[in-house]
Amino acid sequence: MIKNNNTSGLNAQFIRVVWCDNANIIRGKAVHVDSVENQKVSVGISRGQQGVPVMYDGVVAESGLDPVGEITLRGDMSTLTPLPYAPGHFRVMGDMFQDGKVWGNCPRGFLKKMIKTLEEKGLKVKASFENEFYLLKQEMTLNDRNSKNNNRPSYQPGDFTPFASTQSMDLNYPVIMNIVESLIAQNITVEQYYPESGPGQQEVTVGYSDALQAADNQVIFRETVKATAPQHGLIASFLPKIFPDKAGSGCHLHLSLWKDDKNILQNQDTEYGIGETAQAFIAGILHHLPALMAITTPIPRSYRRIRPHMWSGAFQSWGFNNREAAVRVIQEENGKIKHFELKTVDASSNPYLAMGAVIAAGLHGIKEKMRLEEPVQNDPAALSPEERDEKGIIPLPGNLGDAIDALGKDKTISDAMGPELSRSYLAVKKTEYEDLQAMHSQKEVELLLEKY
Repeated sequence: MIKNNNTSGLNAQFIRVVWCDNANIIRGKAVHVDSVENQKVSVGISRGQQGVPVMYDGVVAESGLDPVGEITLRGDMSTLTPLPYAPGHFRVMGDMFQDGKVWGNCPRGFLKKMIKTLEEKGLKVKASFENEFYLLKQEMTLNDRNSKNNNRPSYQPGDFTPFASTQSMDLNYPVIMNIVESLIAQNITVEQYYPESGPGQQEVTVGYSDALQAADNQVIFRETVKATAPQHGLIASFLPKIFPDKAGSGCHLHLSLWKDDKNILQNQDTEYGIGETAQAFIAGILHHLPALMAITTPIPRSYRRIRPHMWSGAFQSWGFNNREAAVRVIQEENGKIKHFELKTVDASSNPYLAMGAVIAAGLHGIKEKMRLEEPVQNDPAALSPEERDEKGIIPLPGNLGDAIDALGKDKTISDAMGPELSRSYLAVKKTEYEDLQAMHSQKEVELLLEKY
């Protein structure tokens, strides 16, 4: 039995078993430590849980799931971590099992499967999610105060300072320091912090990890930021587009490819200075990007952020240090290439599904020995349609419906996900798209702002 008097010196009361569903809502069930036996933690969840959309707690019929039957959520005890923002509570990441086997609808199980497939080729991915988020204040409008039936608060930026403002650093010093200290306490390496372009918008970057740990870290990051902000009278939101005339929030995915403990992205003897395997991996991601976007940018508001001239990667292209390209290969001043960035990602995506699907796309590129086209070294939107056609630069899906259609037709990604997960995910996203696109913009923001 896990004792209260544990090695961390904290008084453990509950262990949260956490999972992330197809709507990318982070959920958990807590087990009291006195109920834990043999150092193992597990809880039961409904098998219909992976068919629940973001709008309501009901199962989408087309998902192939229903509320009948239980799935075992097993805590990965190697991830046991005390929560600095919730004394007495610990967290473990959960894996979904049915009849003693990894359930086909388990997002974390899908990522593990893709990592294993990658390892069979002697390869490894290291990665990190780079989050932008808003710190907001709740304010009651005059109409809200006068109405007995409407007590919804309005959300205003926590400050109105510009990009990289030291004033913003000072104004938000208490909450940012609390977030950073909590992340470090959970063994996450914090690398940089700066105020972003939007008023009240922040960015905290964390260090690289292996692919599974990077996805776990993304869950930890979101949980920590959202739990810490209210302790300072603020609300944190990762929603990709809150204000129509302000910067959106991305969650760029940074990746590097390794073999025999060596980063193989760079090879000066090959075209573009990128190793052949790495080129094929990146080319595979670009090839499948329209379908990947249904997973990496999976809600209608994601596409309010992805626009030309917005540094969000609106075209199916790559380039060196080009922030308008969907894939930015980062080349240092000395010419070294250590990693690349996928820009068409935001924090409304399930990190296990996003990472797993990106690996599947990259593996397909390697299998088919895909080659990169010529890098784009200017803003694709500044080119004429004829120039883009000549260079093979294609606009990426402008709405979730088009991305869902692309994913439905993409056999590589669907086969990698497996029939159960592919079916339930597509069903949930189609339902979300139909409901959310018909919703008034402000109502959509009110529904989603605190969920992401």
